[in-house]
Amino acid sequence: MRGTERPPWIFAIVGAESTGKSTLAERLAAQLHEATGWRCAWVPEYLREWCEREGRTPAHHEQPDIAAEQARRIDDAGARADIVIADTTPLMTAIYHRQVFGDGSMEPAALQWQRRCRLTLLTALDLPWQADGFIRDGAHVREPVDSLLRHALIGAGLPFVVIGGAGPARVNAAMDAVAPCLRRRDAPAPGLFTRLAERDAAQPAWRWVCESCDVPDCEHASLRLRRAAAR
Repeated sequence: MRGTERPPWIFAIVGAESTGKSTLAERLAAQLHEATGWRCAWVPEYLREWCEREGRTPAHHEQPDIAAEQARRIDDAGARADIVIADTTPLMTAIYHRQVFGDGSMEPAALQWQRRCRLTLLTALDLPWQADGFIRDGAHVREPVDSLLRHALIGAGLPFVVIGGAGPARVNAAMDAVAPCLRRRDAPAPGLFTRLAERDAAQPAWRWVCESCDVPDCEHASLRLRRAAAR
């Protein structure tokens, strides 16, 4: 049983449809467990289960219950694991609520819940869109949803990292993103931190901030500069 002095750490995976969130969540949990020895659980997206059961997408009034159930399942996983990888959070439901119904009323509570997460991983749009019956709307909605997510996360001051690449490269990017968050947490196995030390040693020193990149610190700095200039 996990010690009560250590609440579970939640790493959230959010992103537009068909960007590999479910595959990444499952593989990241497995690799983290293998590298550290911690008990790592991943929580699938409840919305998919709901849609498959009902044979349709949810109506406006059904969205809050879906968000609440996603949060409940993450909490339930946290009762038996050290690390929880969440394949979406209430924030995704809130963003789609805005995208589909033009209603942003769910976002404040969803962003407040998102603050519980140690880090948010935002899946990039570099994977080809794939149809999935009535569950997915189409490739045309991916950029608007991605933009809404970035705007919400940056506006709330929530840390996030954009995860790109295909196959193992996508999982490796996620491992590199979460590793710094876990430096101070003693792990039964040292694999993750050996990996982190090797990665850091291979990185060149940063000398500039590029104008358009997916490193959140750059995006945050750019946003701050634009806001300061507008004052």
